[in-house]
Amino acid sequence: MGFKGEMYIWKDRKRFMGMPLSFTRYALSEDRLFLSVGFFSVRDEEILLYRIRDISSKRNLWQRIFGVGTVTVVSSDQSTPQVVLKNIKFPQDFKELLHKNVEECKMRRRMRYGEILNGAVGELDDTDNDLDDLDDLIDGA
Repeated sequence: MGFKGEMYIWKDRKRFMGMPLSFTRYALSEDRLFLSVGFFSVRDEEILLYRIRDISSKRNLWQRIFGVGTVTVVSSDQSTPQVVLKNIKFPQDFKELLHKNVEECKMRRRMRYGEILNGAVGELDDTDNDLDDLDDLIDGA
């Protein structure tokens, strides 16, 4: 999963009864969220963090008993609009870690408010003003 030498901020795998007994692996780097599923035939997906639009978590009774939960990530990624990280340890902690890294990634890329709200991807050039763009967006609504 990922490139050799890739530094991961967080790694886990889908768990069964609280134990990591599956071939579904998850990882978070500074700028991407990775999902790898399979043993003989492996499917790898990744989402660039700046494309993440929403993060939610849930824990049913069984998940609470075994100390796991599910985090759902909604993105503007064309091939992977939604990723469900099932039965991971400390889901609330991971959700907060992911949120923090998504916001930092968007700040590093200097995402514009309108691009985030409209789901478009782009970077800010030095002549743009975020507040003017946001005012224009609100006035146009």
